[in-house]
Amino acid sequence: MTDLLQAHAVADAERSLELARGVLDIEADAVRALKGRLGEAFLRALRLMLDTRGRVVVTGMGKSGHVARKIASTLASTGTPAFFMHPGEASHGDLGMITAQDVVVAISYSGESDEILKVLPLIKRRGAPVIAITGRARSTLAVEADVHLDAAVEKEACPLNLAPTASTTATLALGDALAIALLDARGFGSDDFALHHPGGTLGRKLLVHVRDIMRKGEQLPRNSPDTLLPEAIMEMSRKGIGMTAIVGPDDRLLGIFTDGDLRRTLEKHDMIRNVRVGDVMTANPRTIAPEKLAAEAAQVMQSFRIGGRIVVASPEGRLLGVVTFNDLLAAGVV
Repeated sequence: MTDLLQAHAVADAERSLELARGVLDIEADAVRALKGRLGEAFLRALRLMLDTRGRVVVTGMGKSGHVARKIASTLASTGTPAFFMHPGEASHGDLGMITAQDVVVAISYSGESDEILKVLPLIKRRGAPVIAITGRARSTLAVEADVHLDAAVEKEACPLNLAPTASTTATLALGDALAIALLDARGFGSDDFALHHPGGTLGRKLLVHVRDIMRKGEQLPRNSPDTLLPEAIMEMSRKGIGMTAIVGPDDRLLGIFTDGDLRRTLEKHDMIRNVRVGDVMTANPRTIAPEKLAAEAAQVMQSFRIGGRIVVASPEGRLLGVVTFNDLLAAGVV
């Protein structure tokens, strides 16, 4: 009996995996099919959204409403002012948010959503152009819109072909295509993106620069090349970052001496009391400029296996600071 139950469990698991893989195949095919339908209509929609002096108002009901919210959010975060309007609330006052300077993107797979069709004449009377995203080119919404984008899918991923699955995925992908095309047309760069995402990990990665978190001044360990190793080791211990910068006149960076350099020195010298740090330092260490993003410092550390720190230097080679991996962690960059 136990073996029979286990066999049924295995069969059920295999069926679930097969079904899940089929869903992904159907939805991937639906998105790929959109490529062949992009053309003049897409470019006209893009131009309307790019030229508007107002905002892009995205609306949809039910599952299309959830997709519309996400598209509006993506547009807003990538340089196109946009917001979501619930079509049911529109006829109860929210329609006042729309002006003749705006562009409305109305989403309805059937193209016959009652809530949208009810306010469509009022939107057009205000003079706002309408871009429709539907799965039916002959639907009321598609015909009445200024531009129609075809998001039709061959079938839904739902085995009953009822629950919106492939169609919502295709619509969402079409919205992303519009947003990214607009981003490119506006010349929207990483600095702009950072200003739109000041919070969270993404904002920290795009806004925090090396100069903001580097150790400098009294926090910075440094020695001249003539310093004897015992004194250099004391400086490393006082500053607690496992290294000291070796500098010449005017703080010109000559090299660094790290915990690793100390181990290698001990392997070669029985006595280190009279060894000068300049003779055993790592010359010409990799550095980073203070205006670089802190995320770039993390990438350099990882790519070149520098360890837990990187020296910050000016273009002229003057020592400015040090950034450690712990500093990156504290800033939330990694």
